[in-house]
Amino acid sequence: MTMSQLQSPPSPVLDRVRPGRGIVLAALSRSGLVGISAALVLLVIVMALIAPYFWSVNNLIEVVRQVAAIAILAAGGTFVILTSGIDLSVGSALGVTAMVSIVMANSDAPWFIAVGLALIAGAVIGAINGLFTARFALPAFIVTLAALTYLRGFVYVGTGGTTLVPENVTFSWIGQGQVLGIPIAALVLIAVYVLGWFLLERTVFGRQVYAIGGNSEAARLSGIPVRRIIFSVYVISGLCAGIAGVIVSARLESAVPDLGSGYELNAIAAIVLGGTSLMGGRGSLIGTLVGALFIAVLSNGMTLLNVQSFYQQIIMGAVILLAVFVDRLRRGTSVA
Repeated sequence: MTMSQLQSPPSPVLDRVRPGRGIVLAALSRSGLVGISAALVLLVIVMALIAPYFWSVNNLIEVVRQVAAIAILAAGGTFVILTSGIDLSVGSALGVTAMVSIVMANSDAPWFIAVGLALIAGAVIGAINGLFTARFALPAFIVTLAALTYLRGFVYVGTGGTTLVPENVTFSWIGQGQVLGIPIAALVLIAVYVLGWFLLERTVFGRQVYAIGGNSEAARLSGIPVRRIIFSVYVISGLCAGIAGVIVSARLESAVPDLGSGYELNAIAAIVLGGTSLMGGRGSLIGTLVGALFIAVLSNGMTLLNVQSFYQQIIMGAVILLAVFVDRLRRGTSVA
């Protein structure tokens, strides 16, 4: 292997701020956020014009609650994709952790015990994915696709194919309550993104994540513990799935066997729409949040317009395809 092959591409971490640029404009331009930010603004304007109820306080609160789950899943997924990995299991992991949280809440355990065990369950799921991916060097696509399947089976077994309903009022407050008019889900979302941003932008761990995605072999030769970092990002992804599972089950006050199904695709779409490359090494959590907002506003708008569910699936599928296509163009890959 030649030195040119081992040479890592310029780190996006070191290319964050250019002299003479406005900070906001530089951040948007660097991470490819100009396009998706403009698209989000346009989408909001269109929805406001054709669906007047869109701007109602109740609907905006509902949008925030809807975006919380997808955005939190996407936050964890961003760490994984930045290392050139993929986690297809987060939707099923959400279902498992939702089931765990409601079962524990109904067992007379304090709400914080129910939440804590759900988060632990999510982290364990991520650790299993990370173990097979990092330690045994199995393809992340295969490992997490298998997890998507067997975790969904666990949910059906655990629920007996029926709907679980929480009996603990405090638990339901997590998904439906507000503090000073701000939904609890929004506060959790902010906390997740602030912590995630700090990890990626202000720690050695974050720089190592970007380096592995840019060139894993060069990262290994430079002394970065590649296996440990890859294992860690899958644990983070699983933990985020646990947080999302608690929020969704508390908001819906139920856990159905197929809860979380399809969430993984929406999360990946949000990540890629937000400027994170599927090849790894480039992207940001801010972009992921904007992408998640786009997905949530689009979904909410279609619901307000009474678009039938199967048409919604077609449109979301087109958005996912568009996201991948845009990522390919962003990387300068020929589409011929």
